[in-house]
Amino acid sequence: MRAVCCRFCRGADGEVVLDLGNVPACEYFPPAADPGPDPLFPLRLWLCGTCGLAQLADDADLPDQPEGVEPSALVEQRLDAIRALDAFGLLAPDSIFTEGTSPHGGSWGPALKSRGLRRADPTETADLVVDGCFGLMHATDQRAALEALVARLAPSGSLILQFHTLGAVLRADQWNAVRLGHYAYYSVPALMTMLGKLGLTVTNVRTFPLYGARHLDGTVLLVARRGGSPDESTKAALDDELSAGVTKPDALRALQRSVEMSTSRLRSMLAEATRTGLTVYGYSAASRAVALLYLAGAGVGLTAIADASGAKHRCRMPGTRIPIVPPEHLVAAAPERVLLFVPDLLPEVRRSLPTVEETGKWIVCE
Repeated sequence: MRAVCCRFCRGADGEVVLDLGNVPACEYFPPAADPGPDPLFPLRLWLCGTCGLAQLADDADLPDQPEGVEPSALVEQRLDAIRALDAFGLLAPDSIFTEGTSPHGGSWGPALKSRGLRRADPTETADLVVDGCFGLMHATDQRAALEALVARLAPSGSLILQFHTLGAVLRADQWNAVRLGHYAYYSVPALMTMLGKLGLTVTNVRTFPLYGARHLDGTVLLVARRGGSPDESTKAALDDELSAGVTKPDALRALQRSVEMSTSRLRSMLAEATRTGLTVYGYSAASRAVALLYLAGAGVGLTAIADASGAKHRCRMPGTRIPIVPPEHLVAAAPERVLLFVPDLLPEVRRSLPTVEETGKWIVCE
């Protein structure tokens, strides 16, 4: 394991607040016939005591990930965020934009171009610099990645970051949001500190339901620029996240207790289904499902997991023998239970797979 120092401020003052042991790579989907064993990597969350950034304590040389299908929930979130930027007055026609890269796919480009903005040439600075689709969190060197985005800003430009906030992870016990390849877990107070070190002030914050739970918003849209001052929504978001305990190691350690609760619940559900003869499928071979299924020992009782990505078909979930199949296989099987591993997909899958509820029911795994 690496000697832990902060991926942003380089400080060594911090604590491990969640330790999931060694788990499979969450984006590595072996062929179904591959007997394994699959590679395992340490998964520990470390909270920096200096800048407040929650981050993975360890690096991992991860296998390449297959191409996924961007959910409609992500597309709709991006459009909601663009409408918020319009309300902030940041989408003036003829403005110049650029965006960072993201392994999640998707782009802000078409929607911004439709509003009259122009994509920057490689050597140009931009009025609007967008992180992309949750791309920044994948950088092992957070300072270098953030500095690269700031370097593209025009003097009066705005940096746009969108992230699944640590406050929501804490409040909704979303421990499986912590996963290999996602190196940083942002909060408003941490980003205010980090961006301040790079000469930027957070001026606007909006929250959205994506990745939320229990009627709590999960996603934050944050605007930062040189000069200016935080608006009231920024101050409210800061207070809200501080009250959730995002800077307190003891508050984050509560996630460790949630691991046993959710894995035990899944084990019991599958054991009961096996005992009573119910057929159980899953939907969405998502990265957040990997550690949950592996730690729960869910290879027995779950027949298969359906996923819209053709690149994952004829593969299996890492760390288990659970096959990944096309959605039509799920429909043909008419299972009594379908576990949904990405709650935000529920409206989408109800529209696209209406027959599921004719013979069974969806069970959202949070």
